[in-house]
Amino acid sequence: MFNLDSLVRPNLRDMKPYSSARDEFQGEAQVMLDANENSLGSAGPDQFNRYPDPLQRAVKQELAQFKAVRPEQIFLGNGSDEAIDLLVRLTCVPGHDSLLILPPTYGMYEVAANLNDVRVERLQLTPDFQLSPEIVAGVLASDAKIVWLCSPNNPTGNLLHAEYMEEILRGFRGLVVVDEAYADFAAAPSWTTRLAEFPNLVVLQTFSKAWGLAGLRLGMAFASPEIIGYLNKIKPPYNVSEATQRFALQALRDADRFEALRRQLLVGRDWLQERLPALPIVAEVFPSDANFLLVRFRPDATAVYDFLVARGIIVRNRTTQPGCAGTLRLTMGTPAENELLLQALREFAVAG
Repeated sequence: MFNLDSLVRPNLRDMKPYSSARDEFQGEAQVMLDANENSLGSAGPDQFNRYPDPLQRAVKQELAQFKAVRPEQIFLGNGSDEAIDLLVRLTCVPGHDSLLILPPTYGMYEVAANLNDVRVERLQLTPDFQLSPEIVAGVLASDAKIVWLCSPNNPTGNLLHAEYMEEILRGFRGLVVVDEAYADFAAAPSWTTRLAEFPNLVVLQTFSKAWGLAGLRLGMAFASPEIIGYLNKIKPPYNVSEATQRFALQALRDADRFEALRRQLLVGRDWLQERLPALPIVAEVFPSDANFLLVRFRPDATAVYDFLVARGIIVRNRTTQPGCAGTLRLTMGTPAENELLLQALREFAVAG
């Protein structure tokens, strides 16, 4: 049985959070002299002399409508990485607790564990980068405080089998964090649609991928109001800047542009996915539900990587990751960039 209070670190359950000036007074007034801001204005062309809304209420109102959740089910942070770190800090006692990852997967889960002196348990995905009954059994037997399920997975690009994820959600005693950074490129429904069903579910998403706002550093976590309340309790007071909040609001009100970008990237993915297997240096193109392709090259992926770098084309070498020997991760670019990548790979194949 999942019990959030028993999962949270004891010293945080009763911790009194920092109360900022903008927590104690919300909104605008004629004379604002409570927060030690510069009342004269800002250096630079824009006005940023006032602290931002610490709970990003306007953004959450818009986002709640877009995602069909309630504002109190949303946490916004400085990239998804902030939510990852806070979830570890919230539940794991340094030097005592553990979290569980399923490699190959996103590297920040392990970095957050190491930063917080938390032990890492590992259960490697199957050779086709999937869950299995044996892996599910291992997860359910674990005493880890958190299990991270990256779906679509990074660096492999595939969705994890939903039925196995559901078994984990029903049986795991800790938090189940489903990282959906690439979910906008997948055909499956988001796990945010099932938040009411699973009190231990946390869903991570981001504005960095399909929204094209990586430079803003704005990540999202969706969970029960109780979990979100704890994250708000332990986050820095003003963790999302005023500029970021303004741009996020503009993006949410420009959903047509978001959809156009998303569709164009999917067209590029399909275009490249169709053409890569014809190259003799390509051993395997893995299925993708993301905006990238994991490709296994022969005989030497690193030689391909170095050849591309020499031509000013930068991809990600993933050959050292568990189960990913001989692979490169290719992010979808513009149509012209995809053409240049394919032409360079053809040149390497001919030269080899």
